Amino acid sequence: MNPFDPPLGLLVDASPARRPERKILEGRVVKLVPLDARAHGEDLFAGASGHDQIWAYMGDGPYHDRAAFLASLEAKAKSEDPLFFAIVDKASRRALGYQTLMRIDVANRVIEVGNVLFTPAMQRTIGATEAQYLFAAYVFDELNFRRYEWKCNDFNAPSKRAAVRYGFSFEGVFRQHMIIKGRNRDTAWFSMLDHEWPARRAAFEAWLAAENFDAEGRQRRGLAEARASMNYYP
Repeated sequence: MNPFDPPLGLLVDASPARRPERKILEGRVVKLVPLDARAHGEDLFAGASGHDQIWAYMGDGPYHDRAAFLASLEAKAKSEDPLFFAIVDKASRRALGYQTLMRIDVANRVIEVGNVLFTPAMQRTIGATEAQYLFAAYVFDELNFRRYEWKCNDFNAPSKRAAVRYGFSFEGVFRQHMIIKGRNRDTAWFSMLDHEWPARRAAFEAWLAAENFDAEGRQRRGLAEARASMNYYP
């Protein structure tokens, strides 16, 4: 604590975080791999085609032309920030979505998950939750970030519910924060901090454990229940 005026923040380790790399993040049911238009484009185009609603809150899309979609993936695959990862289902070996690490600030050790595109085949699956766990574990356990952010359009109720389910804390709404596709966007902000991560990690791992699912793949207890059993409440 600082006993003098003006009040100052606590002293912290000021060493920078490591930048995320293009590498494979391996899970039990999915793996995250660097996005590759040739390897993942056909799966993603097939999975997204006819489902324009999944693009409603994205910065681009929807795509009805295969060539335009593949060109967009080519550009995304070359990006350093956002850094795109395809979500590959290990059983089918198909890419069912993608997500990014973005707004990478290694000096302040702050990073964001964003551009999350889940095709209908990925939505509400074990793999969707595991993909978020793999990112968070990479951010905190390997890269040494201290703040992990989730932001979304304030109208995007499913994304806000997902953020809370995954263990992010709501911080407020930035009004008139962005213009997306010619429309105003008020942005809801959520965060997870490094000292909070061990409890979140334990809950994720308890939920993701094979024994938490029956023979039909139905969960025996929810992620919120797993957190509550560890005396963690968002």
